[in-house]
Amino acid sequence: MLVAAALHLVLPTDYRAAPRWLVPSAVITLLTVLIVGDPGRIDRRRTWLRVVTSLLIAAITTANLFAAGRLVAEILTNNKLYANNATGLLETGGVIWATNIITFGLWYWDLDRGGAAARAHRPFANPAFVFPEMQHGGFGPPDWVPVYVDYLSLAFWTATAFSPTDVSAIKPWAKLLMMTQAAVSLVVVGLVIARAINILS
Repeated sequence: MLVAAALHLVLPTDYRAAPRWLVPSAVITLLTVLIVGDPGRIDRRRTWLRVVTSLLIAAITTANLFAAGRLVAEILTNNKLYANNATGLLETGGVIWATNIITFGLWYWDLDRGGAAARAHRPFANPAFVFPEMQHGGFGPPDWVPVYVDYLSLAFWTATAFSPTDVSAIKPWAKLLMMTQAAVSLVVVGLVIARAINILS
């Protein structure tokens, strides 16, 4: 979450939520509330903790979608910000794309099996994603449960390959979330690369 907030800060001014300190302050405040409310291992099952977690991820997601929307609008309207700066365009697109991966990884992590606290109590109940380790017992311990890096990997491949690759989404909300992430990534990557090639040529 802190990495996503830091990435937001390196965006050009026009792509950041105003004022500049708004998103980082919101992230740090909500993250502090979460740590105080559930220190150490994330295992306290409280409704307000889930709400704060969702608000935190939603704040980062909204800020990034705002930046993506501004970038797409500038490319489609032939704005002069990146008229002759392919490097700057690629850097901004890369930051938005990387933040997209982090935020959707957080959504998958927060929503699968009722969230991290629910997984701490009932780790195998009601999965939304089927990972390879769940299908092939020989590749992991019998009590294997996905952690954030597994959801981050899922988000990375969804944004890169525009498909679930080795992880299957089996809940409707999970499929829709992956479709949304892939669509955002496809639009940002496609338009940024096409515009950068146009500038360089």
